[in-house]
Amino acid sequence: MTDYREAGTLAVAVCALAASMSPALAAGVQLVPHRAVYAVALDEASDRSGINDMRGRIVYEFRGSACAGYTTNFRFVTQIASRAGARVTDQQTTTFEEGDGSLFRFVTRTFVDQEPDRTIEGTAERTDDATLVTLTEPEDAAFELDPAAFPTAHMIDLIERADAGERFYEKKIYDGSDDADKVMTTTVIIGPEKTEEAEDRDALDPIADSPFRNVSVAYFDELAQGEGEGLPDYRIAFKMHDNGITRSLEMDYGDFSLTGTMEELELFELEECD
Repeated sequence: MTDYREAGTLAVAVCALAASMSPALAAGVQLVPHRAVYAVALDEASDRSGINDMRGRIVYEFRGSACAGYTTNFRFVTQIASRAGARVTDQQTTTFEEGDGSLFRFVTRTFVDQEPDRTIEGTAERTDDATLVTLTEPEDAAFELDPAAFPTAHMIDLIERADAGERFYEKKIYDGSDDADKVMTTTVIIGPEKTEEAEDRDALDPIADSPFRNVSVAYFDELAQGEGEGLPDYRIAFKMHDNGITRSLEMDYGDFSLTGTMEELELFELEECD
């Protein structure tokens, strides 16, 4: 069975997977705290994936402020039908990121058929020269990685670049995904600002008429280059509003791809800094 990630990242997309946001003020960027629910469905799957069907739900909640820091709660439940049989996976991630992007704490718990499967827990600190990672689960470990942005800082940077008219760039990100031992290089493509009829005005009422941009983010593991002929590990595309809310998700993991359609959206009160 092919491994897959929650698109960090989504926190970058729902971000993304990613990601995705709270009242941060950085060069005019103000991300809105919110709770979004996405219905996930299988788009395509190759024979090599062994997947016959996959469907599920993402619940993403983002709160916080630039002075108090940002907290995300992300849950991704999927029902997978494959040649090996059927199973249900449940990935639950909670993160905290300092408002200045200097510290990132994360814990991800994965369950398979309601039984505990794996836990990753740790802290990452950004310095000028490195990203310093300390893990406490599944065992004590420490890594010194390349300097990289954490998920919320990555999103703020993306919106700033979009507002400045930038359409393509590369940036490194650390989101604690997989074994939490690597920095990923992202290549980001940003489309022009546009408006169009929203696919589900009832669910998207708070943002149905607001402008957005089509964004595509590809994630590369530079240490593994040469094995995949320069292909990304995975790619996430989405419609991004200037307040950080993302919708119309497309998650491509190579052997299979998923779509995510927003079903519910609740906006929370902005948390102002004193």
